[in-house]
Amino acid sequence: MNTLAYAGPGPWIFFVPLVWAAVIFTVVTVLRRTGWRGRRGPWRPPLDDRSPMAVLGRRFAAGEIDEEEYWRRISVLEEHFGRANPTPGGKGGAA
Repeated sequence: MNTLAYAGPGPWIFFVPLVWAAVIFTVVTVLRRTGWRGRRGPWRPPLDDRSPMAVLGRRFAAGEIDEEEYWRRISVLEEHFGRANPTPGGKGGAA
């Protein structure tokens, strides 16, 4: 005959789900920090350092052209090549 009484699982029943939650949280955190989404992070279009916009931005930052010249050339580039960063939905401007 069994001399020990069985009183159910007791408070340990809460321990197992907590352990699994900690394991899942740790795995997700490690994956996100080590590049789960790839080496580039969130999706962005690739940057081309030789694009006309990038060259113009570097020249403006270096002080080779002033702000007025920068904006004039940006508008010309947008006329010829379209907007560099189109708005979602493909429509430019405010509603």
